Amino acid sequence: MDTTLPGRPRLPMRARLATTVGGAAATVSRLAGKGDGSVIGGVISLRLEPDLLSLLAAGRQVVLVTGTNGKTTTTRLITAALSVLGQPIASNVYGANMEAGLTSALSRAPDAPLAVLETDEKYIPPVIKATQPKVVVLLNLSRDQMDRAAEIWMLARRWREALAAAPDCRVVANADDPLVAWAASAASTVTWVAAGQRWREDSWCCPNCGAHLLREGDEWTCRECGNRRPPVSWVLSDGNVVDPAGQSQPLGLALPGRANASNAVIALAVAEAFGVGVDSALAKMRGVTSVAGRYTQVQRRGTEIRLLLAKNPAGWLEALDVMVPAPVPVLLAVNAQTPDGRDTSWLWDVDYRRLRGRPVLVGGERRLDLAVRLEADDVAFRLVDSIDDAVDAAHSPRLEVLANYTAFQQYRAVVGRTE
Repeated sequence: MDTTLPGRPRLPMRARLATTVGGAAATVSRLAGKGDGSVIGGVISLRLEPDLLSLLAAGRQVVLVTGTNGKTTTTRLITAALSVLGQPIASNVYGANMEAGLTSALSRAPDAPLAVLETDEKYIPPVIKATQPKVVVLLNLSRDQMDRAAEIWMLARRWREALAAAPDCRVVANADDPLVAWAASAASTVTWVAAGQRWREDSWCCPNCGAHLLREGDEWTCRECGNRRPPVSWVLSDGNVVDPAGQSQPLGLALPGRANASNAVIALAVAEAFGVGVDSALAKMRGVTSVAGRYTQVQRRGTEIRLLLAKNPAGWLEALDVMVPAPVPVLLAVNAQTPDGRDTSWLWDVDYRRLRGRPVLVGGERRLDLAVRLEADDVAFRLVDSIDDAVDAAHSPRLEVLANYTAFQQYRAVVGRTE
C-alpha cells in the first residue's frame, strides 16, 4: 500500500528499505527488553540512507522543541494540543531526541502530516536544515553535561545562525531567558512568551556584548549595547495564561509546578500557529498526567512512590519545588553514565538546605558524590543500595523520588512502567 502523504514525494526505494530494516531492528530491540528501539532502529536506518531524516520530513508540518529543560513535557503538551486537529501526529514521545530518534519517530508514523519532535539542543542546526520546520520552540539554556555538549553561549550562537538561515520558520521563544532571546532574535518571525526564568546563574551577562545585565523581575536589559527583553505576546501569570488579546484564564494542569505551567504557555503559543484556540488546546493539555514516567505514582511494598526527574541544577531547582513537603521522606539518586554526563560537579550548584529536617535517602551509582554535597549543606541522610532499600528505610506511606536520567530509568524499570 502506498502510504505517501498528499503533497509528499514518494520515498525512494533505498529509503523504503532503510525504514523497513530499521523498523525490524527496533522491534527486535523491544522484544529483547532493550528499550523501545527508537535509537537502534534509527541508527540502522541512517546507515542505509544517510538522508533519511530529510526524506521522511518532506511534506510534513514539523515542530522542533529544544532547550536544556522541559523538552519532553513541552513536546507532549504540544502534541496533546494539536490533537484537536484530528490528524495523526508523529512524535518521539520517549525522548530519543538526536537524529536517530527523530528518524525513528517519523518512520513509525508515515501517514502523519504533523510532527512534533523533541530535539537535543546540540543538534538543532542540522535538524532545522534537514526538516525545514514550520515552528521551532526555544525553551531555555543553562549548564548541562558540559563534558558532552558545547558551552551554552556557543549553543546560543549556533541556534542564532541556524535560525537566520531559515526565513520560513516561525520561532516560539521564552523572552525571559536572555540567551534564548538573543538566539531567537535572528529569526524572521518570533512569537515571544513570558514563560519565566527561575535559574539565572547562567545569564547575568549580555549574550550580545558580554556586559553585565540589569535584571528587575523578569525584565532584563544591557546598558552597554541596548539589548533588552523583547515585548511579549503570551504571559504566564500566577498560574494563568494571558493570550495576545489580553484574555486570561487558569491553566488547570494536572502536571505540577511552575516549570510545567511555563511549558504549557509555550505549547499554547505553538497551538495558535496551527489555528488551535486556547480553550480547545487546554482541554486536551489538562488530560496529560504523566510524561514518559515523570510524576508517575506507583505502589511499592505498601508505599506510594512518586517519580521525579531532574538532570542539572536548573532542573533540580524546579523539582525540589514540587516535592511534597516534610515529613514525607525523599530519595535522591544520581548516576554519571554517558546519557547523564560523567561530571557530577554540578551537584555543588544545587541548594539542598531546604531538605534539612526531613528524612533523606541517597542512592544511585554516584551516591557518595551526592553524600559529600549534602554533608556540606548540613543535610542528614542515609545511604541505600536500591529503591526497595529506600522504601524499607523510609517506613512511610509515601516516598518522593528525585533522580537524574539513568537513575530515573533504572528505578522506573524496577517499579514498573505505567505508559
